[in-house]
Amino acid sequence: MLPEHIWIVVRGIVKLSCLNEQGDDVLIAIAGPNEPFGDPLTQLDLYQATTLDRCDLLGLSIQDVNSTPHLGINLMKAMIRRTHQSEALIALLGLRGVENRVKSFLELLAEDYGNPCNQGLKLDLRLTHQEIASAVSTTRVTVTKVLGQLKESGWLQYDSQQKMIISLLPKPNNHQQQNNRSIQAK
Repeated sequence: MLPEHIWIVVRGIVKLSCLNEQGDDVLIAIAGPNEPFGDPLTQLDLYQATTLDRCDLLGLSIQDVNSTPHLGINLMKAMIRRTHQSEALIALLGLRGVENRVKSFLELLAEDYGNPCNQGLKLDLRLTHQEIASAVSTTRVTVTKVLGQLKESGWLQYDSQQKMIISLLPKPNNHQQQNNRSIQAK
């Protein structure tokens, strides 16, 4: 990454990670279309960006952002979304049980980056079991076991290209259902 440059994902998905003290790659965030990343937006020393599929990126210098008010405003909105994603990732680490953390992580990805299909929401990005493990603070072996269990239960499916499909997202709670009904009735 270039110093003093911010990158905007135009198309595709970028994995943002860093190396921990043991040299392991730790997933920090995922950046999709219209989401920024770059050296000026982090304080982590060993920060890396890796494309997870074909990507188009737009590079902006800090001077470009500072001299163009609408760029700054849009960047701020995108950073708010990034903050929300970071908070959600941190919160899922507090969940009890690896299965709950894996499911919550995949639900987060599906809600942010999933594409509707007949079976649920398809993740057009590919993460290795190790990448999922680093995101939810467990081992690759445990993630492989949990993903197998989720597939057996029907919660998780794979398409012909081995892309994940999240089949059973959480249903809205009663309060949300009542709000939806009253909106539909109006």
